[in-house]
This record gives sequence, C-alpha cells and structure tokens, in this order.
Amino acid sequence: MRERDLVGRAGRFVVEGEVTLRLLLGPRSRFRPESLLLAPERLPGLAGALGACGAPVYVADKPVMSAVTGFPIHRGVLAIGLRGDEPVPEAIVPPAPAPALVLALAGLTNHDNVGAAFRNAAAFGADAVLLDATTCDPLYRKAIRVSAGAALVTPFARLSEDADWLAMADRLGLEALALSPGAGEDLGERPLPARALLLLGTEGPGLEAGLIQRARGLRIPMAGDFDSLNVATAAGIVLHALARVQGRLNAAPAQ
Repeated sequence: MRERDLVGRAGRFVVEGEVTLRLLLGPRSRFRPESLLLAPERLPGLAGALGACGAPVYVADKPVMSAVTGFPIHRGVLAIGLRGDEPVPEAIVPPAPAPALVLALAGLTNHDNVGAAFRNAAAFGADAVLLDATTCDPLYRKAIRVSAGAALVTPFARLSEDADWLAMADRLGLEALALSPGAGEDLGERPLPARALLLLGTEGPGLEAGLIQRARGLRIPMAGDFDSLNVATAAGIVLHALARVQGRLNAAPAQ
C-alpha cells in the first residue's frame, strides 16, 4: 500500500506519527480518519485520543506494518484520512472588511517547502493557504509531517489551472504582495495591509515577472553579499510582519 497508490483514490491520504494523529483526531481537524494502524506499544498512550475517533483501529507489530505499507515503520502510528469536499477560496477567506491573512503558493513542488510553509501559516495565524494547480499536495505524508500537522488544521484551497491570482485577490478584497529578491520595496518600508494575499514562488525561478509587476512587490532586506532565502523561511518572516500589524500574535507573558 505505497502512498503513490493511495493518492487520488477516493480522496484518501496518510498520516504518520503521534503528533499528527492527535491533530487529525482533535477538534480543530478539517478531516476525519477512515482507519488507524498502530503498533501494540503505542495503544495505551493513545487510548484517550482514540475513544471517540469513530474509526476502526488495527493493531500489528512493526514488521507487519512495514509489510502492509511498503516502507519501514518506526513510529508505529499510521492513519488513513478522508479529504472530503475541497472548499473554494471564497469559503475560507474572511470577507471584507475583516482583517485577512492568506498565504499563496505558486509552483512549489517540494513537499518539505510546502509543509514548512503550512507550519509558518499556522504559527502566525494565517486564515488560509491557497495553492495553484502545480503546487504539490499538502496532504502528502511527508508534507503533513514537516508541517507538524498544520496541513490538517489550516484551511486551504486549490485554484484551477487558468486562475489569475490578481483577479482572485481583487474579488476577495485582498492586496496582493509578491515576494521577490528583485522587488523594489523593502519589507517594513511602507505600512502593510490589513487584508493581504502573500504570494510566493518556487525556489530558483520564483514568481513570474508579470505577476510581480502587477502586484505590490516586496523584498526582505539582507546582507549585501547574499540575496536568497529558502521559500518557507521567507514566508515565515513576512507572515510574522503581517501578523504583528494585524494583531494576530500572543502578547508577551508578564514578567
């Protein structure tokens, strides 16, 4: 049962590990489990979370789990989740004039980067993540794991192949911010919007030049002899700045 054989089959995906399983079973999850497969030693510690999961729980030793799945099982915790119906952007972006913080991923084909971007989106209170047709699946097993389960609780929607980011931003009342090292405006140079669509492109090529020109281009100032950041790191920096402006961050604890 290799994961590539599951993708696209009746809307299923694989969750691996205790942290992500607890999120899948928790009240914030956007998905529900179809079945669980656990090593015997993991059952007692998860008993409380399993009480109301509403799905069958199978128990097998790790060698059996590995034979079933087709890859070595170390954590002893697996689940099959059900996607359900995928939402449209209008259903997950807060309507104007409420503040909105939306992360947009264009052409990201690395599951580590997509997972890390979702983790940043959750950490800084983003309302939603939007993906173009070429960005890889945030419910891929590795993407879920790298996201620390954020892909299971952060609303996301995928755009059609012919969708126009800027037209969609106008329709939703969002100001499009295109992040690029070559942009003419430094982050922090001007006030940031209360309703923002933060656009990020893939490693290397980045966003299309035409898209950057039509949007409000932003760059992150950095040392003069280097001008590149990992896309997920860049997302975290700008999401943090936007979250501060929009009052989404916890206040510092009292001393």
